[in-house]
Amino acid sequence: MRAIQVKEYVKGPEDLTVTTLPDLISSPDTYLIAIHAAATNFFDLLQIRGRYQYQPPLPWISGAEFAGVILSTPSSKPNPKHKKGDRVFGFSQGAYATQICTREESLRPIPPGWGFLEAAGLMITAPTGFAALVYRAGVKKGDFVLIHAAAGGVGLAAVQIAKAFGATVIATAGSKRKFEVARDFGADYTVDYNKDGWTEEVKKLTPRGRGVDIVFDPVGMVNTSLKCTAWGGRIVIIGFTSGNIEKVAMNRVLLKNVSLIGMTWGSYSKEAPEMQEQVCDHLFRLVKQGKFKGTVFADRDFRGLDSVGVALGMLEKRETWGKVVVSVPQGAESKL
Repeated sequence: MRAIQVKEYVKGPEDLTVTTLPDLISSPDTYLIAIHAAATNFFDLLQIRGRYQYQPPLPWISGAEFAGVILSTPSSKPNPKHKKGDRVFGFSQGAYATQICTREESLRPIPPGWGFLEAAGLMITAPTGFAALVYRAGVKKGDFVLIHAAAGGVGLAAVQIAKAFGATVIATAGSKRKFEVARDFGADYTVDYNKDGWTEEVKKLTPRGRGVDIVFDPVGMVNTSLKCTAWGGRIVIIGFTSGNIEKVAMNRVLLKNVSLIGMTWGSYSKEAPEMQEQVCDHLFRLVKQGKFKGTVFADRDFRGLDSVGVALGMLEKRETWGKVVVSVPQGAESKL
């Protein structure tokens, strides 16, 4: 098989290389899958530099999100949930490769009508957006929801989920193209969070200038967002893509009765595994109802594992929107 194997930590994605490795042999409790698409994530950039909270022992294969076709099922399962030839998507270490082995709980069937590219980026962003807004923040019809970095993968997922529940969405982004993308996915208003006074602009968009009911923050903008959060509002903290882990002015949290809510989807597999199935069921219903669509970056194609470094580089420089996904040709299709 072909894969991006990390033998030592690198300075950046441009240093990643593709190598040939022996084909995988699945263990009795894992599926063997031919990968047709792999999605990029910001944590990939940290992991290849040795700076992520989860670092596999060297050497390891980079990437974590994928979609593909099952080549073999676990020999220990007489009645596996998925069958040979099924199209699936999943999350497991080693996605930047032509093959992967993973356990059943890491896989889901690709929704009808979806391709490998769309499905490859579904396992993290959509459940994160749903769990954050629905379970943690309790989004409901009539809410005003501020979504930061709304043109990113998790941002576009959150935009669609908030709209599906009847909320008004104010999307922040930093360029005209990203404003267009956010509106295409359902945002009611767009605001440039690089401009001075953007919080006042947000407040003016809400009833009586009271501020937003919910802030969805994957960037690290809690302190600033408090200025435009309504009394009794909720701020859901998804991550810190800005690289800045904030020290929050808790007096303002107190005076405005604001709830600060943490949300990391990865912890649900350990702490509340039953919720994973529930969230995916809800998302599949939204897909079936036409209220949720894939968020693949479509301004440029990334084909083959040798394009992963370029894709990650553009992601790091904020030159993309949505979910950046690399197609992974199999066999004779491969240009590698």
